[in-house]
Amino acid sequence: MSKMWSGRFREPLDHTFEQWQRSFPFDWRLLPQEIAASSAHARMIAAAGILTDAELAKMLDGLASIIPQVTKDYSSKILDKSVGPAIVASSPDAEDIHHFVELELTKAIGDLALKLHTGRSRNEQIATDMRLFVRDAIDATLVGLHNWRIALAGLAKSAGDAVMPSYTHLQRAEPVLVAHWLLAYVSMVERDSSRLIDARQRMNLCPLGSGAVAGATLPLNRTIAATALGFDAPTPNSMDATSDRDFALEFTQAIATLGIHISRFAEELTLYSTAEFGFLDLPERFSTGSSAMPQKKNPDLTELIRGKSGRLLGAATTLATLIKGLPLAYNKDLQEGQEPVFDAADTIAGILSVLPKFTASLQFRFDRMKTASESGYLNAMAAATYLTHKGVPFRKAHEKIGNAVRLGLETGRELGELTIEELRGFGEEFSEDFFDSITLEATLDCHDVIGGTARGRVRAALEDTERRIALEADKLIEKSEKLS
Repeated sequence: MSKMWSGRFREPLDHTFEQWQRSFPFDWRLLPQEIAASSAHARMIAAAGILTDAELAKMLDGLASIIPQVTKDYSSKILDKSVGPAIVASSPDAEDIHHFVELELTKAIGDLALKLHTGRSRNEQIATDMRLFVRDAIDATLVGLHNWRIALAGLAKSAGDAVMPSYTHLQRAEPVLVAHWLLAYVSMVERDSSRLIDARQRMNLCPLGSGAVAGATLPLNRTIAATALGFDAPTPNSMDATSDRDFALEFTQAIATLGIHISRFAEELTLYSTAEFGFLDLPERFSTGSSAMPQKKNPDLTELIRGKSGRLLGAATTLATLIKGLPLAYNKDLQEGQEPVFDAADTIAGILSVLPKFTASLQFRFDRMKTASESGYLNAMAAATYLTHKGVPFRKAHEKIGNAVRLGLETGRELGELTIEELRGFGEEFSEDFFDSITLEATLDCHDVIGGTARGRVRAALEDTERRIALEADKLIEKSEKLS
C-alpha cells in the first residue's frame, strides 16, 4: 500500500520506524472531527469547480458512511477510548487518521476519493481536527461544570444556616456558614467556566485553506469551510494556522487550573471526613474499604481526584515544553501534542462524570461543625470589632481582646464565659452588651458586606447563584438545539 507522500521515495521505510512514527494508534480519536473537516473541504473545492454536484453528493455520502462502519457511537464527537483498538486494527496500513479516512473513502466510492485531497495538506487538517476536538471537549466540560455547580448550590441551600469553622494556616479562624464555604467553590467553578469559554472563542477560527504552510494553491472560498464547521471565520495567517497550538495549550492550562480547584475541594473533604474533624460522612457508594483492616472506609474518590489533578498539570506542562522551541511552521514534534490533549479531555470527563453525584450525596455532621465553631475563640474578631464600635482604635482593640483570650486560655474559658469585671480589667469600654455581640449568630452577621458570611448576605449570594445557573441552563439548551 503506497503512502500519501510516497512518490519521491524509492527506499521502503524501516518497519520498526514505520510503526513507531505512526499516529493512528492515538489520533483515531479525531475520526468525527476528520469526517466533519473533510466534508467541509469537499464543499469548498466543489465551489471552486473541482467537484461536480454529483461528485460532491457522492463524496459526502461516502464520508458519512465511514463512522457507522467502525463504531456504533457515531453520534458522539468525543469517541470512547474502548473503540480505539478495533478501529486501529481495522486498518493496519493507515499512517494517521487522515490516511485512514482516505483509505475508507476509497473503499466506499472508488478513485473519486483521491480528489478530496486537492488543495489541502495534512498540516492544516490536523490543525483543524484538533481545534474541533478541543472545542468539543470544552463544550462537554462546560456541561459537567454546570452539573457540579448545581450540586454545590443544592448542597449549600440544604445546609441553611448551618455553621462551620473557617481556617487560615489550617488553624481555626472564624465561623462561617457551610453554604458560604460551598459557594466559594461555585466562584472557582464560574472562573473556570469563563476561562474555557474565553479560550473557545479565541480558538474558533478555521485553518482549512492554509495549505502546508503558505496557503492553498487553489482560489478556495475559505469562508465556506469555516461556516460549515461552525467557526467564526478563517484563520488570518497560513503559517500561524498550521503551527498554532495555543488553543490546545489554553485548554490544558484552563483544565489544569480547574483540576487544582477540584483537588482543593477533594483535600478538604478528605480532611473533614477524618475522625479528627468528623465534619462529614463520605457516602459509601463512592468509597472503598481496606483489604486488611475491616473497620476502614477510605476516601478513594477524593484521593483519586487529587492524583488526577497531577495528570492535568502534566498535560499542560508537556504542551508548553513541546511548543516553546519550535520554529515556524509545522514540525513533526506537534504530533506529540495530541495525546496530552486527549488525556486531559478524558481525565476531566472522568472526574466530572462522578463529582456532581458525589457532591450531591454528601452528608454533613452539622452538630460537630457547630461545636467546633463555638470553641477556640473564633469570635475574637467580632469581639475586637465590638470595641471599635466603642471608639477604640483597632490596634488597641486587638491587644485588649488578645489579653482576654490569654486569660481564657489560662483559665479554660471562652470569651463569653469571662465576667464583665474581668473584661473591664482590660478596658472600661466593655459593657453587658458585649456578650450579645459575640454570640455565634452575631459573629456571623457582623460580616455584613458583599461577599461576607452574614446570613442575609449568603442567602442573597445563593439566590444569585441559582439565577446564574438557571440562565446558564437556558444557554446550554439553546446551544444544544442549534447544534442538533
